[in-house]
Amino acid sequence: MRLPRIFRTTPFRLTLLFLALFLSAASALLAYIYVATAGEASRRTDEEIRREMHSLVAAYDRAGVSAVNQSLIERAASERPFLYLLMNKDQKRISGSIEESPVEKFNGDPTWTTFQVTDVDAAGRTVKHPARGLQQRLSMGQVLFVGADVGEDEAYVAQVVRALWGAGALTVVLGLCCGLLMSRNVTRSMTGLTEVVEAVRNGDLGARAHVRGARDEFDELAAGINEMLDRLERSMAGHRHAGDAIAHDLRSPLTRLRARLEVAYLDVEAGKGDPTQALAQALEDTDGVLKTFAAVLSIARLQAAGAAPDPVLFDPSELAASISELYEPLCEDKGIDFAAELADGLQARGNREFLAQALANILDNAVKYTPAGGAIMLRVRRRSSGEIEFSVTDTGPGVPDGDRERVVERFVRLENSRNQPGAGLGLSLVAAVAEAHGGRLELAEGPGKVGEMGPGLRVALMLPRA
Repeated sequence: MRLPRIFRTTPFRLTLLFLALFLSAASALLAYIYVATAGEASRRTDEEIRREMHSLVAAYDRAGVSAVNQSLIERAASERPFLYLLMNKDQKRISGSIEESPVEKFNGDPTWTTFQVTDVDAAGRTVKHPARGLQQRLSMGQVLFVGADVGEDEAYVAQVVRALWGAGALTVVLGLCCGLLMSRNVTRSMTGLTEVVEAVRNGDLGARAHVRGARDEFDELAAGINEMLDRLERSMAGHRHAGDAIAHDLRSPLTRLRARLEVAYLDVEAGKGDPTQALAQALEDTDGVLKTFAAVLSIARLQAAGAAPDPVLFDPSELAASISELYEPLCEDKGIDFAAELADGLQARGNREFLAQALANILDNAVKYTPAGGAIMLRVRRRSSGEIEFSVTDTGPGVPDGDRERVVERFVRLENSRNQPGAGLGLSLVAAVAEAHGGRLELAEGPGKVGEMGPGLRVALMLPRA
């Protein structure tokens, strides 16, 4: 038969473990208290017996056996808690409060013994009490025994022990109750998390854990699970959207590719048309499709790794200069003024290949959307926070403020860019590169609207301090 769930929880088991440790420590403490208390009571009794014996021996040395006999009679008649017995050389009773010596084998040396003394209580019942005594031979051969009833001392020790056992039992009961209460509270908190995990496992990505506001480890765990589920939901939504977008965005180029190949095939069969030009256009369309897939695979690679692979230290200005050499001729051909401000003495850490691709994507978008007569500025600098910033500012149409968060998502293209070639993956790759390097991507308005141009766009890729 399985125990109830609350008895199988980790907090309850830890409570039992702590109780076991506490009981072990309490048992050791109880044993120490018992030994110390009993030992102290025994030592006190022995010391009192020694003093009493010393007093009687001193009386014997002063006035002989008659003085001791008289003293025993007086002391026995008093309320002193001692037991006396005076015997002759043959150990025959002379006087005292007991009839015979409890020492069975006496060789003349001072001998301690533990025995029981019979008494009658207030109800007339015969009871026995533990006692302890000392017997020794006097100088003239007589034997003197002095003992004491230790029943009260042992009763006191037993009472202390019972009190300690009672306190221990109460502690165990309270500990078990507290353990059950704590286990119930923990189980209640964990049940909510378990239900969320079970719901997510069954496909409900919208389930979220309840954050109680206690700011304890359960709230931290719930907040972490919620954040993880948010990212998972966004990732799954992104994958679903990616599949739909790939099917949507690749349908047209693949359809055009097939149509051109079919037309070229028919023209070649009919002996007319230029098959070389058709094949060249097909190759161009195929390159576009391959670029789209390459961008998707690059983003997936970064997101799967969780960090930039093979990071190295490099000069960001040198990287930007090499990229600008590729795009400066394109700007001249299109009639766009290109300038670069690259700070010296900078150092960054990251994957040069991915960062170069990200910077190329930013410049490619700037060249694509900036009209003739416009301008593009490439800057590399260190910010006051220590971050390294790559920024590209253009005088193109820009991105509305409400679309800046959405435009970095995969396959998202604004209406004013539908007449431009592309798959909507450029800024998505830049954002993925920034996240993989522990940095961030910022989009802001450019220099503003001047005439028919503007307001422009400023895209900044920030890398953390190396």
